Amino acid sequence: MKKALAVYSLALATAFGLGACASSKTENQRNAGEVTGDAAITAKVKTAIASDVGARTAAAVDVDTYRGVVQLSGFVDSQDQAQRAAAAAEKVSGVKSVKNDLRLKS
Repeated sequence: MKKALAVYSLALATAFGLGACASSKTENQRNAGEVTGDAAITAKVKTAIASDVGARTAAAVDVDTYRGVVQLSGFVDSQDQAQRAAAAAEKVSGVKSVKNDLRLKS
């Protein structure tokens, strides 16, 4: 009985170990080039917002990029600033789309 339990335990441990090693890239994972490209787009978008809308607005806007899709979040003083920030982001090379989640300060 002890020998059977030991063999079963060893087989179970091996199965879990191999399962952990067998992970493959899923479609949600990015390679190093994609991560670097998204970081570059984020920096360019921040610069574009600072140039087109102003440094104060750029400081209040958070920019996140995932596979070329840019998300803007944070609080701005006016709807005009939110629209101008989104327009500045859309002009950046490599941006596929912009999700504008900017909110007005109350």
